[in-house]
Amino acid sequence: MKRTVLDVEAFISMLEVGGNRLNENAEYVNSLNVFPVPDGDTGTNMNLTYTSGIERVIKQQSETVGEVGQDLAKGLLMGARGNSGVILSQLFRGFAKAIEGKETINAEDFANAFQRGIDTAVKAVMKPVEGTILTVARESAAAGVKKVQETDDIIEIMTAVLDEAQTSLENTPNLLPVLKEVGVVDSGGQGLVYVYHGFLESLTGESIPVKSSNPAKANVTELAHQENFFNTSHSVSSEDIHFGYCTEIMVKIGDGETVTDEFDYDTFCNHLDGIGDSLLVVADDEIVKVHVHTEQPGEVMNYGQKFGSLVKIKVDNMRLQHDDILEGKGATHDHSDAADAKKAVEHSNLAVIAVAAGPGIENLFKDMGVKSIISGGQTMNPSTNDILEAINNANADQVIILPNNKNIIMAANQAVEVSEIPAAVVETKFISQGLTAMLGYNPEGKLEDVKAAMADEMANVNSGQITVAVRDTTVDGLEIHKDHFMGIVDGKIVSEDKDLVQETINMINGMIDEDKELVTLIFGEDTDQATAEAVAEAVENANEDIEVEIVDGGQPVYHFLASVE
Repeated sequence: MKRTVLDVEAFISMLEVGGNRLNENAEYVNSLNVFPVPDGDTGTNMNLTYTSGIERVIKQQSETVGEVGQDLAKGLLMGARGNSGVILSQLFRGFAKAIEGKETINAEDFANAFQRGIDTAVKAVMKPVEGTILTVARESAAAGVKKVQETDDIIEIMTAVLDEAQTSLENTPNLLPVLKEVGVVDSGGQGLVYVYHGFLESLTGESIPVKSSNPAKANVTELAHQENFFNTSHSVSSEDIHFGYCTEIMVKIGDGETVTDEFDYDTFCNHLDGIGDSLLVVADDEIVKVHVHTEQPGEVMNYGQKFGSLVKIKVDNMRLQHDDILEGKGATHDHSDAADAKKAVEHSNLAVIAVAAGPGIENLFKDMGVKSIISGGQTMNPSTNDILEAINNANADQVIILPNNKNIIMAANQAVEVSEIPAAVVETKFISQGLTAMLGYNPEGKLEDVKAAMADEMANVNSGQITVAVRDTTVDGLEIHKDHFMGIVDGKIVSEDKDLVQETINMINGMIDEDKELVTLIFGEDTDQATAEAVAEAVENANEDIEVEIVDGGQPVYHFLASVE
């Protein structure tokens, strides 16, 4: 069988079968992800990313190969998750650029598209590392370009690409020492090989056995969770992690009131490279997506807002991830069963889902009985679909949503309207309202009764927020200066000062009356314990009946959140 031209039907089929092979083997790819501080499960991230691309292809129903390529690239970009997903999206962004405007493609177009893919992906990674998916993509693309000098058969080109991808994958442990020490191949490279394997199966119409690069799947999974993994990670302590927050943002370029700068790719990358590592930046004319490890996730978000609105935000504390991984050492039970048990959500009568950002705040909610956290808040509002998915995944007969932000209440109510599971929204506008509302939570109660009790508790707290003014303005007669700190009480700006400590003291003192006894002061990622203690001491000295409790919230945007009860 020989194929010299790829039309739109064959191209879509090829893409779909590639996705199927990746989906079937995603858990195996996950089992290879054995680094001490994982950003996430590689197989899952690649699968979700690729699925997003395929869904857009199916939805658009384009009629040329070039148009389908653009659909795939756009879907992959919007759905990209984690390092591996972002790189995968860039491989196919370059692929799509190479075939843009073509109704069909020939062998030369096909081979050149793989090469354009790796060229694009490498540009997105500030410091490429050998022995990763990039190596596999580069060497396999080169094999395709070389083969097209000998043949015009697309099947032969794809065979050469897959064979070299497999060979390159098997060599990754020789290029990346940690892979050799653990005894596995690169997980992202393995995922890409599965995609290419599906491509060849579709083109030939035949089932092709997958070559094994590792021991049996069960053995690899066991390896990934037992001694060899810990031999790799034991020498790395949490203190050794210089940039502790895995931070991802997606910016809609030119959108929103915070835009001050015109987007330039090189300038953007150079700035972010100065405040972290493991930087990935991908962009098209409308969207820029960032992945970076940093100590300043808030700075990443603030910088992104100079160029547009924040569409998506994700922040993970990698030190906590690392500690959790190390705590698993020595377990002797069946690890696959343990993983399944961890994924399973215990059934409950009434579950609470809260929207929150910051590891400390998330822990506060969980300690008070919240079952599930949706990462979000100011400038990072979850969609109706995000909230609906959380309701469906809660495994509860009834669900209550705490939006904790006025801009999320509408989406929460829309999710409740379309949910098949009985659900209700307690319309909390601030984190402190959400935490106080939990005092009325009864996990065995009826939905409407518990909603009413939580709403009653919510009314007993005043909420304060400290953040930085982004421009000069006047609000309700109060003159506000750019870069000064603003005190916001129950949604109204009440004061401002150039000094963070003084402004926080002023705001809290203004919230206190003779009926108040307790101030909870939650400090964010842009301040510290010592600053919080300075505020607490001043407030307690000025108000003899007041006690101040300090919490490390780790939240972005707000230096301090304060509640007075």
